[in-house]
Amino acid sequence: MSDIFLIGATGGIGHRLVPMLIERGHSVTGLHRKPDQAEPLRQVGVMPALGDIMELSADDLEMMLQGSDVTVFSAGAAGSGWDRTTAIDGQGPLKLIEAARRTGLKRVYLVSVFPDAGRRRDTSDGFEHYMEQKKMADVALTESGLDYVILRPGTLQHEDGDGRVKAGHAIPYGNVARGNVASLLAELIDTPSVRREIIEVTDGDMPVEDAVKALERR
Repeated sequence: MSDIFLIGATGGIGHRLVPMLIERGHSVTGLHRKPDQAEPLRQVGVMPALGDIMELSADDLEMMLQGSDVTVFSAGAAGSGWDRTTAIDGQGPLKLIEAARRTGLKRVYLVSVFPDAGRRRDTSDGFEHYMEQKKMADVALTESGLDYVILRPGTLQHEDGDGRVKAGHAIPYGNVARGNVASLLAELIDTPSVRREIIEVTDGDMPVEDAVKALERR
């Protein structure tokens, strides 16, 4: 079992991922921004770690990562402004990468974005900036020398999902339930042979376990 440091523990994907990891026997430390989020995390078996990814330095993250061997970055600015997008979606993963290098952390799982997201509508400068920051973080992780999996979900839906997905290196664009993304992450964490991969995911017909086995065989 792994000691997992989860950035975005209270978010739409993170709060669904937490009980899955605990049920699988992992030890989870969850980064949270508001003090009143600590007790709910403790109640579900998570060790809370107070901090704002926008303000934390690589040095701060290095201290927090001590004892962890896996980290998941599922935080996001969620359209809350240009500066927050830069700080969270862009600089956040870069600081994590630097901290992971220093600590010898084994694996990094990064929730990114499907490259076709939003291309069926007019986009704003802020949205294009978001896509740019996400791509920058992806590139930095692939060039870091760390073991990683980058997960690129389609348009995220506020649903728990049914545990069935379509996942691969290049798939048609579509929607995906946040719960299905969490389920796929949990299965990937328990399948460390799937490494140094960029995986696109949408809702689909294949059970998550089978989808990961297919990725493993490839």
